[in-house]
Amino acid sequence: MPHHPARRHLLGAGLALAGSALFPRAGRAAENWPNRPVRLLIPFPPGQATDTILRYLADELGRQWPQRIVVENRAGGAGVVGMEAGARSPADGYTLVASTSGTNGINPSIIPNLPYDALRDFNYITTVFTVPLMIVAHPGFGPGTVPELLEAARAQPGGIHYGSGGPGTSQHLSAEMFASGAGIKLAHVPYRGSGPAMADLIAGNIPLMFDSVASALPHVRDGRIKAIAVTSASRAPQLPDVPSIGEFLTGYEAIGWGGLCLPKAAPAEVALRVNADVTALLRDPRVAARMLQLGGTAAPQTLDEANAFVAGEIRKWGAVAKAAGVSLEG
Repeated sequence: MPHHPARRHLLGAGLALAGSALFPRAGRAAENWPNRPVRLLIPFPPGQATDTILRYLADELGRQWPQRIVVENRAGGAGVVGMEAGARSPADGYTLVASTSGTNGINPSIIPNLPYDALRDFNYITTVFTVPLMIVAHPGFGPGTVPELLEAARAQPGGIHYGSGGPGTSQHLSAEMFASGAGIKLAHVPYRGSGPAMADLIAGNIPLMFDSVASALPHVRDGRIKAIAVTSASRAPQLPDVPSIGEFLTGYEAIGWGGLCLPKAAPAEVALRVNADVTALLRDPRVAARMLQLGGTAAPQTLDEANAFVAGEIRKWGAVAKAAGVSLEG
C-alpha cells in the first residue's frame, strides 16, 4: 500500500489529539473497522493475570464492536514466542497484542538477541491495568515491617534469602531494585514460576518473597503468609493497611502491568479507535470495579502516554538489570 506524506501528516496530527474530549472517537477511516473478527494475541498460557483481565476486556469490547474478538494464547520463552508472533503479524489492524511489564519492559534488557524490538515493532494503545507486587514473608520470619527487614539485612549481609518466579522476572528485579536502593544484600533463590516459590514460602523453606498482589492476596488473607509492604508508589486498594515501600525508601516504585499494542505499521486511525473504545471502558466505574476484583487497577492512557510509559519502563528496568548483572544469556 503506498504511503502519502500528506496522509501521514494528517494522521500524526490526529495522534496528538488521542484521549482528548474534543476527539472522542477515531476518524472516519476507522468507521468500517472491524468488518471481520479481531485477534487478541496473549503471550502467556490461560489463567495468568494478563490473560484473565484481558479476556474480560475482550468480552466487554465484543459487546460494542460489530465483530467478535478471538483470544489466542501463544505462550513460551518468557513471552518471547507470542510477542515475536505479534510483531510479525499483518499490520492491518486486525491483530491486537497483549503487552506486559515482563515482555515489553524487562525482556529488552535481559535477553540478548531478542527477536522483537519493544519500541520499533509496536505502537502502544494503552496500559489496561497495573498490579503492584508486595514483599511477603513466612509468619515465622521475625521482621514484619520494612525498617525491621532492613535492620535484619544489614546485620547479616546476604544472609536473608528471597524467592522469585525465576531470573529476570519482575519479582526478581523488584527485589534487586529494593536491595540496591536500600544499600543491602539479599540472596536470590530462583524458581520455575511463582507457584513453586510460593509453596516453599508457605512451607517455611524460604523466609521471603516478592510476588504480585493478585496471586499473594488469598494467602495473606488466610494467614499462610504475612504482607510487609507493596511495591507501588501508593498503597494498594486491596490492602489499604499495608504500607508501600516508598513510604520508607523515597522514590521506590515497581509495578506489574498489562496493556494492548498493535504492530507498528498498523493503521493509525485503528490505533485511535481502539484507544478511544478501550479507555472509555477503563473509565467506566463498573469495569474498573471488576478490574479490582481480578487483582488489577484500571490505567487508561493516551497513545502518546502509553508509548512514553513503555520507553520509561525499558530505561528503568535496564538500569536495574545492569546494576544487578542480570542476563538470561547462558
